[in-house]
Amino acid sequence: MKTRLIVSVGIAGIILIVVMGITLNSSDTARENKLRIAYFPNISHAIPIVGIEKGFFEKSIGDEIKIETRVFDSGPQAIESLFANSIDLAYVGPGPAIIGFLNSDNHNVRILAGSASGGASFIVHPSSKIKSASDFEGKKIAAPQIGNTQDVSLRHYLSENGLKTAEKGGSVIVYNIPNPDIYTLFVKGDIDGAWVAEPWATILETELDGNRLFYEEELWSNGEFASVLLIGNVDYVEKNHKLISNLLISHHETADWINQNPTETRILFNNFLKSHLGKSLSDEVVDTALSNLVITSDPLLNSVYSFAEKADALGYLGRNGYDLSGIFYPLDSNSDLEESL
Repeated sequence: MKTRLIVSVGIAGIILIVVMGITLNSSDTARENKLRIAYFPNISHAIPIVGIEKGFFEKSIGDEIKIETRVFDSGPQAIESLFANSIDLAYVGPGPAIIGFLNSDNHNVRILAGSASGGASFIVHPSSKIKSASDFEGKKIAAPQIGNTQDVSLRHYLSENGLKTAEKGGSVIVYNIPNPDIYTLFVKGDIDGAWVAEPWATILETELDGNRLFYEEELWSNGEFASVLLIGNVDYVEKNHKLISNLLISHHETADWINQNPTETRILFNNFLKSHLGKSLSDEVVDTALSNLVITSDPLLNSVYSFAEKADALGYLGRNGYDLSGIFYPLDSNSDLEESL
C-alpha cells in the first residue's frame, strides 16, 4: 500500500528562532519519567497518531514512562520546542530536521528514523491552461510558507526549467500562503495552480475540479523522498537508551500496521481530527490522500541530502555553506542500542 503527505515546514521561520537565541538546554527534572512527542494533525503523521491512539507506543515503553504529546501546526514550532527543551522527540519535514541539526548546540537535534515518503502534487486550476513547465510563464502559483518543503520543491522545479520568479526578474508569481488561503484563492480562480501536500492536493482535485499535473515523487530518484522524519534531542536519547530503542521498534511496527490496515487508519485519523480540530474529512479524501503517500520508517538518506542541496541553492541554508555529517543518529532499534552509540 502507498501512503503520501508532506508536512509544511518553514525553514526561514526556524532560522529566525535560532537567531533569537533559543538554545538547547538540559533539564533532567522536566524529563523524569516522561517522554514528550510532537507531531502534526496531518495524514503523513499517521505513525505517531496511530501509535498514540492505539496505545502501541505506550505499550512499548512500559507503565513507568508517561507519554505527553504536543500537536503543532508547523515545523518552526516543533524546533522551537526542541530548542527550549519542551519536547524530546518530534515528527517533522526534512527542512526543520536539517535546520535543527545545523543550528542546535553540538548538533543536538538529529534524525532517528523516517516516517513518510512523498505526498505532494502540483494541482492546476480548471480554468488554467498549464500542461507543462513551459506554460508556467506569467502564471500565478501558490505554495505554503516560504522555505517549506513544497516551496523549495516549486522554486527548484522552476529553476530546473529555466524559469524565474517575479522577485528574481522573471514572470512567475509565487504566493507563499497557508493551505487554507490557497484553497480560497483556488475557489476564486485567482491562481493558476498550487504545489501542495496531502490532503490539500486531493481536496483541490476532488472538491474544486483541479487537475493533478504531476505527483512530486515523479521528479525524484526512485520515485521517493522523505517527507516526514522522526528527530530527537540527543541528550535525551543518550540518557534513555532502552526507552528509545523500544519506541523505535514500536515505530517500525506501527508503520507496518498502518500499511496493513488502511481503513482502520482512516477511522483513527478522522477520530483524531474530530477530537483535536472539531471536524473531520470525508472518507474519500482521506483514503485517496493516504494512498498518495508511503508510510515508511526508512529515512531515505539520499533524499535528505538532495533536499539540503536544493534548499542551499535557493539560499535557505545561509551563506557559509553547510555540513550534514552526523545528521543521522547511529541508532538501530533492531540491535543492542548501547552497542550502536
